[in-house]
Amino acid sequence: MIADVAFDAPVDHPFSYRVPPGLTVACGQRVLAPLKGARRVGIVVTLREGNESALKSLLGAADRAPILSPPRLDLVAWIARESLSTVGSTCAALLPPPAEATARGPDEAGTPGRAAAAAPVELLVGAGRERRLLERVAEAPGALVIVPDIEAAARWAQRLARRGPVVRLDSGADEAARAQAWTGLVHGTARAAVGTRSALLTPLPPGALLALVDEHEAAHKPPGPPRIHSREVILERARRERLPVLLTAATPSVELWWRASDRGGVAMTPPAPGPWPAVTITDTRGILRREPLTPPLARAVRETLAAGRRVLLVVSRLASSLACDECGEIVRCPECALALAYTRAGARLSCRLCGTTVPLMDVCGHCRGRRLSPFGWGLERVEHAVRRRFPRARVARWDVEAARGAKGEAQRAAAAAAEIVIGARGALRLFGPASLGLAGFVSPDQLLRIPDFRAGERMFALLWAAAERVGGQGALVIQSQNPTHYALEAVAGQELAAFYRHEVKFRAELGYPPFRRLAVVALSGDDTRRLAEEVAAALRASPRLTVYPPVVERRERGRRIVVKGDAELPVVLAAALEDFRGPRPRSRGIMDVEVDPVEWPS
Repeated sequence: MIADVAFDAPVDHPFSYRVPPGLTVACGQRVLAPLKGARRVGIVVTLREGNESALKSLLGAADRAPILSPPRLDLVAWIARESLSTVGSTCAALLPPPAEATARGPDEAGTPGRAAAAAPVELLVGAGRERRLLERVAEAPGALVIVPDIEAAARWAQRLARRGPVVRLDSGADEAARAQAWTGLVHGTARAAVGTRSALLTPLPPGALLALVDEHEAAHKPPGPPRIHSREVILERARRERLPVLLTAATPSVELWWRASDRGGVAMTPPAPGPWPAVTITDTRGILRREPLTPPLARAVRETLAAGRRVLLVVSRLASSLACDECGEIVRCPECALALAYTRAGARLSCRLCGTTVPLMDVCGHCRGRRLSPFGWGLERVEHAVRRRFPRARVARWDVEAARGAKGEAQRAAAAAAEIVIGARGALRLFGPASLGLAGFVSPDQLLRIPDFRAGERMFALLWAAAERVGGQGALVIQSQNPTHYALEAVAGQELAAFYRHEVKFRAELGYPPFRRLAVVALSGDDTRRLAEEVAAALRASPRLTVYPPVVERRERGRRIVVKGDAELPVVLAAALEDFRGPRPRSRGIMDVEVDPVEWPS
């Protein structure tokens, strides 16, 4: 008997081994095998008869029984194809460490009858979505709840534990506990399992609920392989196994909203309007600002402190684009409508998508104003100004990059005791719903200046999340050079659908997702210019791809090529790049391909 085994390696084909006498293995079972002089763990993808005389023998079984049923092994193959990853790498990322306790239970959902009807897919948005999710989990025969990160996993495990036994399947739990918990749902020792994307393949009983919390969070598609959004895996698994799906989001991704409103297949519960803060949008166009806080925002801070309530001041990271200080117009690419990236050293503006380069301009093309700048406020400057203006207030700065380890605990403690917290987007996680008296945005326009077609969506999601954390008894003050932007107007009017109408129209006109799929081919090595030319030529040979010119990465560290395609983009890409991604690639260099990126390179 010959076993074809896939390993966590950058090759998309399995290795063949002889199954020695006395060893019984099955497809979907992990085994130990020799590979390049080392003892490695792989997973059996096929078993077949053949001439095994020249093959090395398997060393043993890593699991007592198959960890993946045939349907879920097929799902793994689909994930690998969609993400241009490998079956072995996908299994390494999405399965717990080998242990005997990971044996598949006999009651695992596997091969539903063909006559079974498609299970419902529901999207919950607006106030009360988390409460409704808890109710649905309690009603289901079992539930797998996927959250964006470890912190959320701990929080949701605690909430669900009040309603029944819960197991955690994220890296926040130790390896032995994860392995033991893997079959908890099918064996009936748990009613719910909570985890990050590493729990997506958890065995489930028939009719179990698949839930995805905070679908809009970019953490649902982390940088490591397989590069695929948890949403897509859940929807595909639900389709294959006829399982009901529940998705929740404060502000769903445009892709999901479009599916729910235009394409069908996703039923969206209309958002119930919850308590909303008083929203003030301060127009900062034409104002030469020497202070980060305008009089309306400073007054709101003073009044909130006097009322004994807490303040959050949000400072967006500095963008690399130019805008007119007089009219607020952002300098954009004439072809792609993305903000042009500003390179101070070369005194030029360039598009991070199509590579268009224009010289630095002195006059605004919209109002003819002469104050074009990459102006923005950093955390330190805002903190200094706030401490000077409110010397008696307890002020803390929340820096996500520094919020790790012992320093992170000290920073968290300081923020918990502070009356004014200053931070970027991540600071919102410090506050629950309706826990703030004021959320003030110093310059959210920096988000619009990021050269990303999702810039408006990012700003809208941030403002909406802040409004939810203020609630109906507080205020939201937004300082902006773009006061009439549809994202700001939608937040001010608590009109979720209005934002998506504008954003979907913008995406449709320019062919951005969800209307076409995107991929980024990143190249690094000694001679990326030649490699990029060869790769671009291979891609252009496919009539189904729109290939943008290679763009030099920032700081000259490599090159990247952006590709647009249809729904079959991963398959078409894999075929076009076959000579560059095989075991013996045609050219030297490192190639990294990401389909459907959620974080756009800036």
